[in-house]
Amino acid sequence: MKFGLYLPNFGPYGDACVLAELAVLAEEAGWDGFFLWDHLTRYWPTNVADVWVSMSAIAARTQRIRFGALVTPLARRRPWKVAREAVTLDQLSNGRLILGVGLGSGGGADVEWGNFNEEMDLKKRAVMLDEGLEIINGLWSGEPFLFDGQHYHVKESSFLPTPQQQPRIPVWVAGNWPHKAPFRRMARWDGMIPQTNPAVDDDIDELQQAIQFTLSERTSPQPFDVAYSLSPTQAQEPQRYTAVGVTWLLVQLYPTHFGADWKSDWPLEQMRAYLQAGPPEE
Repeated sequence: MKFGLYLPNFGPYGDACVLAELAVLAEEAGWDGFFLWDHLTRYWPTNVADVWVSMSAIAARTQRIRFGALVTPLARRRPWKVAREAVTLDQLSNGRLILGVGLGSGGGADVEWGNFNEEMDLKKRAVMLDEGLEIINGLWSGEPFLFDGQHYHVKESSFLPTPQQQPRIPVWVAGNWPHKAPFRRMARWDGMIPQTNPAVDDDIDELQQAIQFTLSERTSPQPFDVAYSLSPTQAQEPQRYTAVGVTWLLVQLYPTHFGADWKSDWPLEQMRAYLQAGPPEE
């Protein structure tokens, strides 16, 4: 089991310098991963940091800890730009980047998609996600690559250098259970970021179903990660999650853990104290 921190990129965290400082402290405290939400704006006024610029600062200031954006909604990005940025971060960090992707189907769709005339149809976004991943993977190969899809078209192009990580930078895909399509997509890549029913207090059964379904769809013999986010209280029992196949526990602190409103200042100082105490014990 590996343990990571899962932080927003807004509010008091909406500062690349703060995020890089926290990543350094997390590495010193023995955490395995440092992962960020990827938002452009929020539906209330607050500071927001660009996640990909912030990850450059994290890559430059740390030596060991894995990091990534969980998740980047690929449909609002140019896949060839993501391919180039990811390889550069992979090289800068000596092979520590993880690429997390998804549809971007969570809260804030109006302000993050509609306000900027981005694609609102989730079915179209799903096609864009699949095409985008195929393009990114093809460009990472370093070989001449071309693509002709519904949404994207690439004339023969070659991207160098290739990623330091081989056979590629790990790609983790997010999705909401019990919808099966995103979990079939997860099975084709290197890891999964499942989200289960938030109304269920103890979602271990749903989580196990999601993992078992995804693994049943796998055809590759390559290693496969399962990253699951939870509260500090849930993280005190990591063996429950190990037993159902989770390989990464990602701990996040919400304002509601401290009796605050969702839009209130996120608990930066509590997060700093929590991460400096080190990861949970198995």
